Amino acid sequence: MYSKETTHQLQKLTNELLTKLKAGQIKSKNVQELGDVLRFHEYRYYILNDPLIADYEYDQLFKCLEKIEQETPTLKMPDSPTQRVAKGLTKDFPTVQHLVPMLSLDNSYNSDDLLDFDRKARELTGLKEIEYCVEPKFDGSSISLIYENDLLVRGATRGDGVEGDDITINIKQIRSIPLSAKFSEYGITQVEIRGEVLINKKNFAKYNEQLAEQGLPPLANPRNAAAGTLRIKDTVEVGKRNLEAFVYHVSFYTTEKGIKTPVELSTHSDSLALLWNLGFRSPEKEKKVFKGIEKVIKYCNEFEEGRDDLPYEIDGMVIKVNDTALQDKMGMTSHHPRWAIAYKFKARQATTELLGVEFQVGRTGAVTPVAKLKPVAIGGVTVSSISVHNEDYIKEKDLRIGDSVLIERAGDVIPQIVKPLADTRTGHEKKIHFPKTCPVCNSKLFKEEEEAVWRCINIDCPAQVVERIIHFVSKDAMDIRGFGEANVRKFYELGLLKDIPGIYTLDFAALSGMEGFGQKSIENLHAAIENSKKQPLHRLIYALGIRFAGETTAKTLAQAVNHLLDFKKFSIEDLQNLEDVGPKVAGSIHHFFSNRSNIEMLEELEKLGLQLKNTKKEMTTTGNLSGQTFLFTGTLPTLKRSEAEALAEENGGQILSGVSAKLNYLVVGEDAGSKLEKAKKINSVKIISEEEFLQLVGKK
Repeated sequence: MYSKETTHQLQKLTNELLTKLKAGQIKSKNVQELGDVLRFHEYRYYILNDPLIADYEYDQLFKCLEKIEQETPTLKMPDSPTQRVAKGLTKDFPTVQHLVPMLSLDNSYNSDDLLDFDRKARELTGLKEIEYCVEPKFDGSSISLIYENDLLVRGATRGDGVEGDDITINIKQIRSIPLSAKFSEYGITQVEIRGEVLINKKNFAKYNEQLAEQGLPPLANPRNAAAGTLRIKDTVEVGKRNLEAFVYHVSFYTTEKGIKTPVELSTHSDSLALLWNLGFRSPEKEKKVFKGIEKVIKYCNEFEEGRDDLPYEIDGMVIKVNDTALQDKMGMTSHHPRWAIAYKFKARQATTELLGVEFQVGRTGAVTPVAKLKPVAIGGVTVSSISVHNEDYIKEKDLRIGDSVLIERAGDVIPQIVKPLADTRTGHEKKIHFPKTCPVCNSKLFKEEEEAVWRCINIDCPAQVVERIIHFVSKDAMDIRGFGEANVRKFYELGLLKDIPGIYTLDFAALSGMEGFGQKSIENLHAAIENSKKQPLHRLIYALGIRFAGETTAKTLAQAVNHLLDFKKFSIEDLQNLEDVGPKVAGSIHHFFSNRSNIEMLEELEKLGLQLKNTKKEMTTTGNLSGQTFLFTGTLPTLKRSEAEALAEENGGQILSGVSAKLNYLVVGEDAGSKLEKAKKINSVKIISEEEFLQLVGKK
């Protein structure tokens, strides 16, 4: 539809309009230009699914056009973007029509916008004060659900607002969506419900970790991950993504002959309660009802401050007139309902320029390319560097130096480059060439088969040495407080520290007089180093930074031996016989204990006073839980996960990392996930609560 030349022209015009908008220089004469660029970006977003600007930038241009048209109605053209919901669908699934069009919401970005919304609402209704229902604006993928005679008969994407893709088979993989619900108890025979599908932060991070272990590029953000998952044709893969759904609106319903509208649908807040009571996950717990807009504004501000503490992503709040009769009275425009508005939080997407790429070497020798960006503020943070993971990721994204790129920061998720804006290229961009030798020690790089990561295999590479020391002293490893990353690098550069054993032979006299190291600081550091010698064996194993050996695997390894150097005698087969130790992990552990330099380091650490014996194993061979295996899932009422695991181990129990026939007890807390579902299928696994667990250890 748009040629390459036209694309360049319209993107250039977009940037000019955004600059004018910031300066307050857009006038009525710019109406045609605004219409042209908005239609272009609708096409990029809805048809190609390949946007060239951030959502916030599009919204600002749209509101500007809308304002001009309101001030001068004669300028409003029939094909204006403000006069319709953009059309265009992907054709991966059958197309179905919504019972009621899924309109967009009008957007607001500050308190003045909300005050203006309230003023218009009072004018339309003739009321001095209006009751509003406020709820989170979930940042996921919009869906429509239809229930007939209490059964789920169809699930669909939003699509163009009139029609969407029939994704019923994938909707059924989302466990928070009931396959049946007793609408008939309210006299309802058919109902259409609106909602949002999302991936919570925890599951999103976990899935990306799995992709990284496979050498695959991570998903960009939870929103795109949710939308993409809904269109996957492999239902098994859909189930693995652990999608969730919130439903937040009853858009259409029919009742049995002679049955009046249920009183529960007379207000929006009551309808959320009805959905909650029927087994749906609605924002019943998050919603608030207020009289007057001032309290609404205060609540929105409070929610924005705490948004990163939520388990899922939100990008704003939705404010709705609570009385459904008033909603009907206020009506709709062709684009949005007059009785609702979205209050958008500060933007977390932005466009910037890719200035170059630096290559960093980690503790396992992995060479990671880091994109250096023209600094840009996003989500309250200035971003100038972003990891671009590996060579394959760069090729897949087709990133080039000089590119304009779209970046996103979602909550506490590390910023990601969503994509380059390839259609804006001028021809001066440069391809990114991955180095053949280590950027630190100049050794030849090596890449294993079926892996995406290039590695420096020189164990004496300075970068690896430093990163290994940083990991060794970290909180979850040996927990040597006062020995942070900055001090490790400083001591290494000064020649005071050259390897891990050097931590325990540090020349404290040399620290005297250094900036930041008074007598008290030195004493505290010395004490922390000495205390670390008492750390249990599993902490030491984790601290060694053996590839693929995380905290849970470290505990498994610690329980398997009486002395750490016993692993010299273990074959790969012996290691694979341990709980949840697969071929890849076993190979990595075997390689570590086959290396003479590593053995010499461990022998030296033992001479320096570190504990290589499994004293914990000796202590806990008997107890209330002797011979029993445990796994904890979900959020426990009173105990932290680490506290519960320690308590089990102190009483002779063993912690497993996954659900299998070897598991005796699964201790379940709130929001238990796939582990619970898997355990239900194994008859030998006993599923218990925290209280029942405490009874087992004699604490109740």
